[in-house]
Amino acid sequence: MSNNLSSDTLGIAPDYSRKECWCKLPEITKDVDTFYVYATEYIMGSFAEGAPDFASLDNEEMLQGAEQEYQLHATAYEDATNLFIPYYRQSGLKYAGKMFKKTGTADAAFAGMPMDDITAALDYYFENYNGGRPFIIAGHSQGSAMVLLLLRTYFKDHPDYYARMVAAYTIGYSVTDEYLAANPHLKFATGETDTGVIIAWNTEGPKNVETNAHNVVVLPNTRSINPLNWKLDETYAPASMNLGSLVENEETGEATIGDMGADAQINLARGVVVTHAKVEPMPEENARTAAEFFGPDGRHASDYTYYYSNIKDNVGKRVAAYKDSH
Repeated sequence: MSNNLSSDTLGIAPDYSRKECWCKLPEITKDVDTFYVYATEYIMGSFAEGAPDFASLDNEEMLQGAEQEYQLHATAYEDATNLFIPYYRQSGLKYAGKMFKKTGTADAAFAGMPMDDITAALDYYFENYNGGRPFIIAGHSQGSAMVLLLLRTYFKDHPDYYARMVAAYTIGYSVTDEYLAANPHLKFATGETDTGVIIAWNTEGPKNVETNAHNVVVLPNTRSINPLNWKLDETYAPASMNLGSLVENEETGEATIGDMGADAQINLARGVVVTHAKVEPMPEENARTAAEFFGPDGRHASDYTYYYSNIKDNVGKRVAAYKDSH
């Protein structure tokens, strides 16, 4: 990315008419789109001495992370839809954690400059790229938090756009009872093929539940849908229902479909999906940071990869259901 796109100035959004401001701009080959907002990728750099709270558009850690997230998460939407991913100046993990400690949610870290950028990207997308097609809006973590903010503000103000929404996948962030009660125009998914709904879950290992661990993305009164059986109750879904996880090939470093033993069962009291899947190893410093934010058995980084093939399958089913009903 050219340096003249870098800007740390609060409130000045990138120019989304420039292709360099997009991580992915597709050729239009499908009749449904996905607009995807990536998760916090400005992570370890945000803890460096004197590091800014928000990543500039040329932040290397964020750019590399966004590309990796495209490969590991967003490609799940590519079979059924045209995939759009804007770059945006996101909150660093350190600042998100600071806001969480101050207010009980990280939303305040996302509501300023990151939201300004994504709102500008959405405006440009709808006015210049969407062409009236139905769309999915999706994300992970910080990206999902912003999609939830957009659903209660931007899409409430643009009912014409909202009427074409196939679904919102806000994986890796909390959709609370209070949020849904305050936004009666929004509905949480109830099954595998309903449309115009929010699909969300947070994945944890048993130890997080047993210790009632602190997890910044798991808020009180949150809810999850089971990504294997698409139920809202505690019906256990064995790993045999998993169509395939994304696993890193140790020789090539590339992600391939494999078996991580990723089962899924909702814990209603905590509002999360509990899994006994294998844990991906990570460098010690990263593991410490992950445990501090997501608990000793947090599986936040694997919300997509554990259930990758089931997500891809579900996107196809919801797109088909939307087409059938319109």
